[in-house]
Amino acid sequence: MSDKPAIVLVHGFWGGAAHWSRVIPELHRRGFGDLHAVENPLTSLADDAERTRKMVRQIDGPVLLVGHSYGGAVITEAGDLPNVTGLVYVAAFAPDAGESPGALSEQHPPAAFPNIAPDSDGYLWLRQDKFHESFAQDLTAEEALVMAVTQKAPLGSTFGDAVTAPAWKKKPSWYQVSTEDRMIHPDNERMMAERMGARKTIELAASHASLASRPGEVCELIEAAAGDLTGR
Repeated sequence: MSDKPAIVLVHGFWGGAAHWSRVIPELHRRGFGDLHAVENPLTSLADDAERTRKMVRQIDGPVLLVGHSYGGAVITEAGDLPNVTGLVYVAAFAPDAGESPGALSEQHPPAAFPNIAPDSDGYLWLRQDKFHESFAQDLTAEEALVMAVTQKAPLGSTFGDAVTAPAWKKKPSWYQVSTEDRMIHPDNERMMAERMGARKTIELAASHASLASRPGEVCELIEAAAGDLTGR
């Protein structure tokens, strides 16, 4: 029986569980056999946190939650379950109580903020013609095109949903900063990592899509977190 925790991967805005497509096989190669990726509805923080909790509750044993982008807010809200042993943030929001991703972004507006556009149904889209330069400038144009066309838009109101009781205040955490991030300001990421007292923070010269452009380093951080939690 593996001594490694189960890994639950939580995606953010403008993508789904498939955004982890390069992290999943790399984690599997590193001996993580119990892997899960939540498909969040992106309709509200409460909905997304509950969907994540439902998946975690199905797992017998310790769980390491890994959140990218807005997925960081989700694991912050949903990480209170007793079998969640740690939190890994990948270029992600880590709001404090009463904070929302939108409020954090307004404090340090990211470079690509103007490229987010609402539609008539209340969903927020990242403009297809700006997706590559905004979200994934270190991927190929073709890879970014697929991401742009298959993007999963959140309801705009989700941006303003505030965290109630941040799990990072009680659970050990780790953080990966993307220094070339245009979706969350890198200084915001550094602030959140420092504020949570992350056990380890790494900086990658990567876009917001570091989970796709730098999966090896992201998996190294996840592996380090798992090793720390199991004493290995």
